Amino acid sequence: MITLKMGIVMCLFLTQSCEKKELSFKSGDISIEINTGGHWLHDYPLLLGLTKKNPPQFAIWLEDTSGNYISTVFATYKIATEGWINNNGNRRKEALPYWCHKRGIVYEDGLFLPTKDSPLVDGITGATPKENKTIKITPADLKKPFVIKAEFNHSVDFNSYFPKDARKGDDNYSGGRQGSGQPAVIYSATIFPQTTMAVLKLIGHSSPDGSNGNLYTDLKELTTAKTIVGSIVVTVK
Repeated sequence: MITLKMGIVMCLFLTQSCEKKELSFKSGDISIEINTGGHWLHDYPLLLGLTKKNPPQFAIWLEDTSGNYISTVFATYKIATEGWINNNGNRRKEALPYWCHKRGIVYEDGLFLPTKDSPLVDGITGATPKENKTIKITPADLKKPFVIKAEFNHSVDFNSYFPKDARKGDDNYSGGRQGSGQPAVIYSATIFPQTTMAVLKLIGHSSPDGSNGNLYTDLKELTTAKTIVGSIVVTVK
């Protein structure tokens, strides 16, 4: 049975997103513009040495200034629905563990990730874009200040510190040969009553193996993970 650490947040806002079509905004709406970085598309290995260009999995959510989760704004389809292809039962808890633990919802297998049987609602999920993306929030009774956070992750994004052959239980283990490699990166910005524009800053990374919801601020072992995102710009209309 699913248990909630917090009460379910009911319709604090409406969200819309697009890659190519124009969104219309009115006064008070919030635009979250995600600009891709040099490592937005990552070579994911297929059979016979072939690869495909994969965009990252990510989630964007709101918190109050004390760090309490309010609600999710957007989550990519795979993480929101357990939509991994050929996962062989691997729930990939290392994908976005900071966001998952912030939500605080424990599923039947004891993990914090949504499942095929209990996915996130369609209104806040979508395909991972292969280019820049804009997300629109229309707040309703959302008091300022509040915090916007985002978490991004590639599968098999290994480097010399987070290798595919790291052993389970080691600090640099990130799910094995089909795991994350480098852990998910986390961005944040606080929106005050007077804010008209803000840029989310890289504040750390999440648990490499997904075993907890901690924030790790030491980024020196990360390489390409720091260039998944070019910038995340928030504009209050």
